[in-house]
Amino acid sequence: MDRSRIVFSGSGGQGVITAAIILAKAAVIYEGKNAIQSQSYGAAARGGATRSDILIADSEIHFPKVIQPNILVSLTQESYNTFSPIIRPGGLLLVDPRYVTIGTKVDAKHVALPMYERVMEEIKKPIVFNICMLGALIGLTKLIRPESILKVLETTIPEDFMDMNKKALDLGLNLGEAA
Repeated sequence: MDRSRIVFSGSGGQGVITAAIILAKAAVIYEGKNAIQSQSYGAAARGGATRSDILIADSEIHFPKVIQPNILVSLTQESYNTFSPIIRPGGLLLVDPRYVTIGTKVDAKHVALPMYERVMEEIKKPIVFNICMLGALIGLTKLIRPESILKVLETTIPEDFMDMNKKALDLGLNLGEAA
């Protein structure tokens, strides 16, 4: 990998920005890569549109925004409708079919994985949906090692929540690897 241009998009409260921060930290601290993460929020604290740009590179990063992502994660229909046209041709588009119906044909590999459904079946707490999504992305792309994500989680979240987050990461990894 020389450079990955990633956009996580969804709705406030889904944890897309938290997942982006975790991914960028893991890439820098445990993978020795350069990374930049930025975010933008909609007007509402919960339910408003959110977007987080992540650049991960082996070389220096000179511009902190993603113009044309080669990886797009859309966790709401609104974010899919807004951002799917900007994906780089041949890129990867990851969605959850509970929230997104793939409509327009985009020149990208579309992957729809039942991440939320699996989290609710196995863990029964939607709070780790974002970690499952992160696992699915890593399972699909091998962007970084899952252990790097776990190390960041260990320094970020309370110990009482580690088992639940590890299980969500493993669920996502399995979904992504099987896709």
